[in-house]
Amino acid sequence: MRTALVIGTGLIGTSAAQALASRGVHVHLADHDPTQARTAAALGAGTDEAPEGPVDLCLVAVPPAHVATTLADAMRRGVARGYLDVASVKGGPRRDLEALGLDLSSYIGTHPMSGRERSGPLAATADLFEGRPWVLTPTRDTDTEVLNLALELVALCRAVPVVMDADAHDRAVALVSHMPHLVSSMVAARLEHAEESAVRLCGQGIRDVTRIAGSDPRMWIDILSANPGPVADLLSAVSADLDETVSALRSLQSSDEAKRSEGVTGIEEVLRRGNAGQVRVPGKHGAAPAAYDTVAVLISDQPGELARIFADAGAAGVNVEDVRIEHATGQQAGFVQLLVQPAAAPKLTAALRDRGWAMRQ
Repeated sequence: MRTALVIGTGLIGTSAAQALASRGVHVHLADHDPTQARTAAALGAGTDEAPEGPVDLCLVAVPPAHVATTLADAMRRGVARGYLDVASVKGGPRRDLEALGLDLSSYIGTHPMSGRERSGPLAATADLFEGRPWVLTPTRDTDTEVLNLALELVALCRAVPVVMDADAHDRAVALVSHMPHLVSSMVAARLEHAEESAVRLCGQGIRDVTRIAGSDPRMWIDILSANPGPVADLLSAVSADLDETVSALRSLQSSDEAKRSEGVTGIEEVLRRGNAGQVRVPGKHGAAPAAYDTVAVLISDQPGELARIFADAGAAGVNVEDVRIEHATGQQAGFVQLLVQPAAAPKLTAALRDRGWAMRQ
């Protein structure tokens, strides 16, 4: 791939353009808002000048409701040899294109499973897709050259290709992305009018659960409008679980020992099912989930402290697999939780103590 046209310079489009440009592809940028395209160009994503002739690949990164019309316009103008979109739903846009009577041999639907809470070109980064799944949904009509262009794009963005049926993809993202976002928003909504004294007690658990609730509502209306059925089905199942959980909690309030026992069984069951589902979430780099030990280190909220603790861990010869920060309420300090291989935890603990760090027992 030598040339590409990216239509839509938001987070995903600009990030993909930056990745391509950084690896030698000549990228042209287009957007319904020329200012946004100029911003992306200034960030090193390419040029906002129109290509003089057909490019190798046209990547459409617009909201799902506009994918079909944008692709149809580009295909009728013959701007590229191959076309793909990166919308978070796949079945609907393809059916819309089919209804427009277009030859879809030069098109493939794709979806990079990566994103951020922020949107727009200023939130973009060339490494957004590194190590992340990038779904491809070819059909029997997809030209081999177009599939190869899509695979080349995924490789240049350092992502991992995953081939799926379009409708199966939409059911999957409803489960692992769309439904969880709404649940996170509903939990966060409980905080909107909560008393300040309660909100001040927020810890890492509530931060983890509500983190994705900070995303742009307009973007999510576009996404959910394109995949409402599968999301509604999942929320209906969650609603049934909630009803059973509420009933079990009410039973725990009972003075009747048998009712209380039923309540314990009900709560234990939902927690057990949660454990069983959580262990299926892929671990680092998409591998099977691994069990890590946590080394918790007291750290002050001062410049350079995180860099110093990572440097000390590196000097001890220990690889930090993951990291979390637990902020202390009302204090300029907190605990850095370093997740390491179990065999490395005693070594890291001893090394950090020797270097003067305070450890949580």
